[in-house]
Amino acid sequence: MRIIAGKHRGRVLRSPPGPSLRPTPGVVRERLFNWLGSAVQGARVLDLFAGTGALALEAWSRGAAELCLVEKLPRHRDLLRANLAACACPESALCGHDALSFLVQCRQSFDIVLLDPPFHQGWPRRLQKSLGVSTVLAEASWLYLESAADEVWSEDSLPEGWSLHRCGHCGDSHFHLYRRQT
Repeated sequence: MRIIAGKHRGRVLRSPPGPSLRPTPGVVRERLFNWLGSAVQGARVLDLFAGTGALALEAWSRGAAELCLVEKLPRHRDLLRANLAACACPESALCGHDALSFLVQCRQSFDIVLLDPPFHQGWPRRLQKSLGVSTVLAEASWLYLESAADEVWSEDSLPEGWSLHRCGHCGDSHFHLYRRQT
């Protein structure tokens, strides 16, 4: 797995062997960041289920000003530290362990929030409620959700002020980019 574009283009990121992680494929990352375009420049980015950090580090490579990565599993956090160092990103970017706790406690807002939670565990529905009351989404922000087909949010279930910007799928992964404007 490599960074696709920006100042760290071609940088190899470490990923654990086996199925413990499902990193976002390069073709999906490229599409997402093409959709976001210049919104990444100078953005504050939250990656709530960071895994390898590929999504957030792609944003960092493309000019994001600040990253905050949340990852629960210690073995993945160790891997994240190595990937952060490889991209000259401060280790302080690794700023949380539990997604729901982070959403409740965080008082900072972000321009781009990346959600790629484990599939088939009800995460999108659980996160949707928490995101509706959390302060992590800035007034004009972007929210990326990657999920299984049966976990996709319906338009009528989105909190007020959110709209679907773009969507697609790759294999069994469905990805949606939402825009929040208040």
